[in-house]
Amino acid sequence: MRASLEVADIFRAAGPSYRVTHTGHLSLDQLKVMSAIETCRTAIMGGHVEACTDCGHWRIAYNSCRNRHCPRCQGAAARTWLAEREADLLPVGYFHVVFTLPAEVADIALQNKAAVYGLLFQAASETMTTIAADPKHLGVRIGITAVLHTWGSAMTHHPHIHMIVPGGGLSPDGSRWISSRPAFLLPVRVLGKLFRRLFLTRLMGLYDAGRLGFHGSLAHLADRRTFLRHLAPVRKKRWVVYAKPPFAGPETVLAYLSRYTHRVAISNSRLLRLDQTGVTFRYK
Repeated sequence: MRASLEVADIFRAAGPSYRVTHTGHLSLDQLKVMSAIETCRTAIMGGHVEACTDCGHWRIAYNSCRNRHCPRCQGAAARTWLAEREADLLPVGYFHVVFTLPAEVADIALQNKAAVYGLLFQAASETMTTIAADPKHLGVRIGITAVLHTWGSAMTHHPHIHMIVPGGGLSPDGSRWISSRPAFLLPVRVLGKLFRRLFLTRLMGLYDAGRLGFHGSLAHLADRRTFLRHLAPVRKKRWVVYAKPPFAGPETVLAYLSRYTHRVAISNSRLLRLDQTGVTFRYK
């Protein structure tokens, strides 16, 4: 059943004026997403005939845009992703690990998504593989399934990575499986310290290479001394890393992740109304 209000309705109603107001601030990818959602399942996309083999009733159905950001198109893709990931699960215990960026760095990420989100994946995965390979801990080669989330339950920008990690891994020579303790994978404080060091070192590398841009409220960070002062507090604070066995098994966490790998933050079901004052939606 079609929702009474959809993101597509909002884009069709307010999109043209929004694009004019924000000319120069919307990327080509963002403009393409808006266009795909606006035209999804309309005559512009073309159509096909659906017919019932029993009663002979037929109808014309318009084609979907299949854009990964479209709220209407991702249900089947999410189910396929979930089935493929479940087939990868090993007959061992798993852990749910989360790496979160502090607010000072999250603000930088919002204006430099590709560079900083890529760095987040690199630093988090290298942290896990490095500490797991250390003989003082597990001394193994581990496998990881990682998914990026860029918002929290309150619908605010909150970049973090969820990982599903098996409780153990292969010995360095690949000849045998070495299990972790049933309720303990790796020390989170050790993970947090290495994650912080790897991330900040490489973030400075991106800055010095001219690969970070700043505008609006962060324009002052273009000055190197100001940028260093901005990062000074996060070099001392504890970076949050969460690691616990999934309460109801890895399948439950995979199902949770599948709802976000193929769904945008503002799904149609969250929308309440659109009026002259703006858009009203539910959040947790």
